[in-house]
Amino acid sequence: MAEEAILGYLAKNEEIGDSGDFASKHGLNHDEVVNVIKSLHGFRYVEAQDIKRESWVLTNEGKLYADTGSPEAQLFLAIPPEGGIPREELQIKLGPLLFKIGCAQAAKNRWVDMGGQQVTRRVQHVDDRVKDLLLKIKEGQVVDQDDIKVLKARKLIVPQTWNGYSLKKGPDYAPQRKKFAADLTREMLQSGDWKNVEFKEYNFNAKGQPIEAGHLHPLNKVRHQLRMIFLQMGFEEMPTDRYVESSFWNFDALFQPQQHPARDSHDTFYLKVPSTTKELPEDYVERVKCVHESGGYGSRGYEYDWSREEANKNLLRTHTTAVSARMLYNLAQDTLKKPFTPKRYFSIDRVFRNEAVDRTHLAEFHQIEGLICDRGLTLGDLIGVLHDFFSRLGMSKLRFKPAYNPYTEPSMEIFSYHEGFGKWVEVGNSGMFRPEMLLPMGLPEDVRVIAWGLSLERPTMIMYGYNNIRDLFGHKVDLGLIKTNPICRLGL
Repeated sequence: MAEEAILGYLAKNEEIGDSGDFASKHGLNHDEVVNVIKSLHGFRYVEAQDIKRESWVLTNEGKLYADTGSPEAQLFLAIPPEGGIPREELQIKLGPLLFKIGCAQAAKNRWVDMGGQQVTRRVQHVDDRVKDLLLKIKEGQVVDQDDIKVLKARKLIVPQTWNGYSLKKGPDYAPQRKKFAADLTREMLQSGDWKNVEFKEYNFNAKGQPIEAGHLHPLNKVRHQLRMIFLQMGFEEMPTDRYVESSFWNFDALFQPQQHPARDSHDTFYLKVPSTTKELPEDYVERVKCVHESGGYGSRGYEYDWSREEANKNLLRTHTTAVSARMLYNLAQDTLKKPFTPKRYFSIDRVFRNEAVDRTHLAEFHQIEGLICDRGLTLGDLIGVLHDFFSRLGMSKLRFKPAYNPYTEPSMEIFSYHEGFGKWVEVGNSGMFRPEMLLPMGLPEDVRVIAWGLSLERPTMIMYGYNNIRDLFGHKVDLGLIKTNPICRLGL
């Protein structure tokens, strides 16, 4: 009906000046008229110009006062003409909120005397100007700007923008919309009707229907690329399906003392159920206990009473080095049956730490770890492997800084020069596993292990331009960004 009315009106008239007035005169819904105008404009039947009008409408509170009167007027009328009324009685009569607003406005207007416990009138008659103004606005009448400011400050009115159109005939105007055929059918060919049918033009610039499909998370993309780099370098992936570890494999086997701050509950998530592990290799546990308490292999140890109860505690692993410790122990057990075989291991998986969450830290994140186990390895071998590994990530400029780790000696922090930031950025940690960690496992004395680690989130944030880690991982991730994130390649 709206389309027929618009096209029919324009057949006899030059233009429609206001879509709102047109809808009212013809008994049409204005929203429906607007939708038809947009459609006709798109097909060039009409030319439309925007119309915007600013107006004021009543809030819910304003509507209430327009019906019942302003709070100050209600308060005034609730006070007896002679003698006044106690404050408590007046508050009960009006209600706490209406009483509070009414007192403030009535006192400001000098309508009442609020002194003492008795509220009395100061005048005998008042005009409820607020109610009158609200009724005028409700009826669409013009109100003075000073009055508008007062009502707006009291949050009794809010601005509203009305959108409409003025329109006239377009270049392809017709009193009735032509219906174009979208497809050439078999029936048209058989009957010959296709000769007299007007077909809809093809829009070769139109986009097709969006393909509904899964999308890879940026972390998964970068993880896959890193995995391929490790595999190209001849590394073997370690099984990392143990999110729950014992304190023994997570700390003790790495020669990390039981009084170390990282083992406190404010840094590590300990499990309540099951709280302890029941399966540990007893002979190996005894050797680890001895090296902690009294040393060995050229070390003094930590000289404290090692606790089995502490080692048995279950926790969410704080690093994937716990997996590395298990793999090296299994490798050592294999050397008892056959000659030692050098190994290259890597892992990329989730770890958990009880940290305060901010724009660069989460309580769970992903750790990348690589290690090489072979005879006679040195710090120079580690530096060479790091240059090879990071160059494949596109980081050719590296620096190393001495550091401390309980289970590596020497230890180094890894820095890379970031061309975009124009500064050196820490990208990882590295070192050589200590004899106190390796020899109790049963590895040959001349076997050395070089290792390094970094987070998966940091390079991903740099590559994809994320400033807040919570936008990349966690419940606040925007799924729309996951669908539209670009292709980023490491090392390019």
